Amino acid sequence: MKNSIINIKNNKLLVIIPISILILLISSIARHELFNSGGDLAFFDQCVYLISQGKNPISSVLGFHALADHAAWILYPIALLYKIYPTVYWLFLVQSLSLSLGAIPAYFLSINAGLKESQAIVIVVIYLLYPLIYNANLLEFHPDTIAVPALFMAILSARKQKIVWFCASVIVILGCKAVLSLTVAAMGVGLLLFEKRQLYGIIAIATGIAWFLIANKIIIPFFGHDAALINRHLYRYSYLGNSFSETLKIILLQPKLIFSNIFSLINLEYLFYLFVPVIWGLRPKYMIYMIAAIPCLALNLLADHPSQKNLIWHYSLPIIPFLTLSLIAYVATHQNLIKRKKAIILWSLFWFFALGKFGFFAGKYLKNLDNLQATKEAISLVKTQNSVLTTDIIVPHLAHRELITFKYNINELNNFHYILINVRNPGLVASKADYNNLVNQLKTNSELKLKFQKDDVYLFEKR
Repeated sequence: MKNSIINIKNNKLLVIIPISILILLISSIARHELFNSGGDLAFFDQCVYLISQGKNPISSVLGFHALADHAAWILYPIALLYKIYPTVYWLFLVQSLSLSLGAIPAYFLSINAGLKESQAIVIVVIYLLYPLIYNANLLEFHPDTIAVPALFMAILSARKQKIVWFCASVIVILGCKAVLSLTVAAMGVGLLLFEKRQLYGIIAIATGIAWFLIANKIIIPFFGHDAALINRHLYRYSYLGNSFSETLKIILLQPKLIFSNIFSLINLEYLFYLFVPVIWGLRPKYMIYMIAAIPCLALNLLADHPSQKNLIWHYSLPIIPFLTLSLIAYVATHQNLIKRKKAIILWSLFWFFALGKFGFFAGKYLKNLDNLQATKEAISLVKTQNSVLTTDIIVPHLAHRELITFKYNINELNNFHYILINVRNPGLVASKADYNNLVNQLKTNSELKLKFQKDDVYLFEKR
C-alpha cells in the first residue's frame, strides 16, 4: 500500500462517503419508483441490457446504437453487472458510487497540496454538498457522472507522476462521452502551462483531440448514420443556424449575435448559481485550473437551451473537479481558513438546501401517486419480453426487451404485443385526451384484448 496512489486512513472519510452513497442511491431509486424517470434512463437501461444479452444494442427508445449516442463505450463494462442480475438499479448504484467516490481523490489532492486532514475533510464535504452532485444523480442516469472521479484521478495521477493511473483515468473519461475529449485536451493545456507536467499534458492533448475526431468522424457516423451526427445537437444553439457552415458564417459575420447571447441575463443567472456555493474560495489567482473547464463552460454559455444553464441537469458536471481544485489552491495558501470551517460548511449547506432538488419529493415527484399501485399491477402482467408500447414514464420500467417505445403511429398499433397506457398520468409526450382517444380505438381493435383496467390504467395484449 506504500506505493499506492491512495491509501485511506481517515475514519471521517470512511463514514462520510458511505453516507453520501446511501443518500444518492435512495434518492434516485425513490424517484424512479414514483414513476418520474423517462427516456434517458430507458435508453441507457435498454442498451446495457441488450449488451449483457449479447444482442445488438440498438435502442428502440432513441433509435440509435449505444455507440451512436456520444460514443459512450463505458456502457459495455457496465453491462457485466447486468450479467449478474439484469436490473436498472445497477445504473443508480454506479452513478451514486461515481459521484460519491469523487471525494476520495479530492481528499488526496487536498493533502497533496499541503492541507491538513481536517481541511481536506472540509473540501470533501463542500464537494459532496455542491448542489449539482445531488441533482445530477437524481436526474435518471448519464455516463458523465463516471467522468467526475476520473477527472479528479487524472489530476492526482499527474501530480504524483503515476503514468498508468493517469492514462487509465483519461481512457475512462473519454469513454463516458465524446465531448469530454475537449475537457481532456483543455486539461492537458493546464498540465503543460501550470503543472509543468509536459508528458502528461501532451498525452491529454493528443488523446483528447484524437478521440474527438475518431468519435465524431468514425464511430458515431458508422453506428448511427446521418441521424446520429453531431448536427442533431445544433437545436441547442438554434440562433447559430441549422448546420456548421451556417454557424461559421454567423460567427464571422454577426459577432454581435454571439456576444448578446453570451452576455444575457440567463447566463448571468447560470454563472451566479454555478459559483455562489463556493464563492468564498474563488479568487482569480487560484482559478488557473479552470482552464480545463472552459470547453464545458463555453458550450453551456453559447447554448440557448435552458437545460444547459442550471444546476439541475448534468451538463455542468465536468466543471466541478476544477472548481474544487481552485478551492484547494486557495485554502492551501490561506491556512487560517480552518478557523472558519463551520461557517464554510454552513454556507455549503445553505446552498445545498436552496438549490438541491430534494424538495421535489414533497411535491413534483408525488404527482403519480393516485394510481401508482394500478400502474405497478399492470406492469407485473407484462410477462414476456415481447414488444411494448407505453408512456414515457413507464418505459424505464419495462426496457429489458428489444422493442419498446412511447412514440406511436396510429396505423402501427398491431406491431406491439403489449400496449400499456396510464391515461390519468400520461407523462410528457402526449396529453390525457390523446391517450383517451388511443384507448377508445384500442378497445375496438379485434387483434387486441383488454387484459387489465383499473384507475385509468389500461393494458392491452395481442390475441
